[in-house]
Amino acid sequence: MQRLLKLLLIAVLGAFPLPALAALNILACEPEWGALANELGGNKVTVYNATTALQDPHRIQARPSLLARARNADLLACTGGELEAGWLPILLRQSGNANIQPGKAGYFEAANYVQKLEIPARLDRAEGDVHASGNPHIHTDPRNIALVADALAKRLSQLDPDNAAHYQARHRAFADQWQAAVLRWEKQAAPLKGTPVVVQHKAFPYLSRWLGLQEIAVLEPKPGIESSSGHLSEVFAQITRQPVKMVLRAAYQDGRSSEWLAEKARIHAVSLPFTVGGSAQAQDLYGLFDDTIQRLLAAAK
Repeated sequence: MQRLLKLLLIAVLGAFPLPALAALNILACEPEWGALANELGGNKVTVYNATTALQDPHRIQARPSLLARARNADLLACTGGELEAGWLPILLRQSGNANIQPGKAGYFEAANYVQKLEIPARLDRAEGDVHASGNPHIHTDPRNIALVADALAKRLSQLDPDNAAHYQARHRAFADQWQAAVLRWEKQAAPLKGTPVVVQHKAFPYLSRWLGLQEIAVLEPKPGIESSSGHLSEVFAQITRQPVKMVLRAAYQDGRSSEWLAEKARIHAVSLPFTVGGSAQAQDLYGLFDDTIQRLLAAAK
């Protein structure tokens, strides 16, 4: 009787195939790379983001829950370029996971696959939070996202060769759809070319290069250093001589300095989502750039 019940159970289970388990556990340092990993991996990956859009990616804590994710990760996908230098080395050291250490296939730095801007001629820490290899905020130009997608799809295939065809097919579909989206965004954003702006932090050089924005001034006197009242007054004096349309900040940044300048100069203070999850509209990579373009266009009017 027991044998008959076992046979019936096997037959029933066989009629309802179980969902395929994800092959790769991915820990993404920033939401943009988690979103990209989901685009390329689909149901073959499980993705956890170490940071959110409302956190400064330069400064987070290697909390116990994050250490647990790192211990079990097959792939660590980060920006690199020293963006995570304040916390990632601690996370890597305490994770005990040999597979995601620098130099291993499970360690991926997106910044290695794009041309970086603002590479300092000399490295002087007295100049603030300066990155030796250039500005790490590469993801604000969607053309960089395409370059990183190509490299990340290859890395997924390397780590999980049994599903290589799956990753390659998803990458081809993403690349085609992304290219069409970039062309659409560029057409929509054409009126922004040449628009003079102030930025709160040097977080947007790639966005500015892509859209042709002119960055006239920075509210931080040095990268990562909060603006003083004296420096804000200097910026205000500068833009009275050289008018600007708006002051830009990332969603995670304190907006008091940009709001002060906007009110004083009667310009728009624009909070950009900066990454996936930075606004209600920016819930994936496409929404991120849709919302960014619309916010900039609204302020430019």
